[in-house]
Amino acid sequence: MSADDAPWPEGYRRIVLDTVDSTNAEAARLAPDLERPTWIMAKRQTAARGRRGRSWDTGEGNLAATLVMRPGGVAHWAALRTFLAANALFEALALYVDRTRLSVKWPNDVLLDNGKVAGILLESAGTAGQVDWLAIGFGVNLKSAPWNVRDAAFPPVALADLGPEVEPEAFLDRLADFYATEEGILERLGFEPIRESWLKRAARLGEVITARTGSGETVGRFETIDEHGQLILDTAEGRRAIAAADVFF
Repeated sequence: MSADDAPWPEGYRRIVLDTVDSTNAEAARLAPDLERPTWIMAKRQTAARGRRGRSWDTGEGNLAATLVMRPGGVAHWAALRTFLAANALFEALALYVDRTRLSVKWPNDVLLDNGKVAGILLESAGTAGQVDWLAIGFGVNLKSAPWNVRDAAFPPVALADLGPEVEPEAFLDRLADFYATEEGILERLGFEPIRESWLKRAARLGEVITARTGSGETVGRFETIDEHGQLILDTAEGRRAIAAADVFF
């Protein structure tokens, strides 16, 4: 099958909007009446955002999409989807550029030639420790990179600058198909094969990196991620497990 001929995965709904504030916000509005996993794509976002409330410029011709679903289980189980999403993004992008130029950066970015080409944003809601719904937001610089990002540790890059130009809806077809495959693996075999695949694509595995949180930073050798998706660093003070941080090389 060519990159231009991907099937839409069975059991998934698709909504394409001309304009929306953000696809994750639309996902939250749809979630109470959700009947099956649904992809929401917008040609234009007016209030796009990234992790920790950071603004994000989608840009015309880029992919802005969110998958909203009811995965069930506790928050930790739902949060593992960031690794499924990264694996799926990697494979979709690898249809258009040499895969050796791509890598995944913990916890939620995909790099192309060490520049950020795609990011993932997970949001959820639940009660009594159980997740009611999960939204997985995808932003992919297909046509252009944000012009207003300055002094970034991983400068934004666009696929079209380093490879072919791809239409957002065509890319979504590829991404949705790869994501459905990852979800099937998780359902049948658990997180371990997802984890192993992610580690094969991980940027700077085995090298010294810095994990920065609101309370400080930890420097150590990137050893692995554990069964909970935590970053494991070998530091001067011993082995450290980090649940959330910004990573720098």
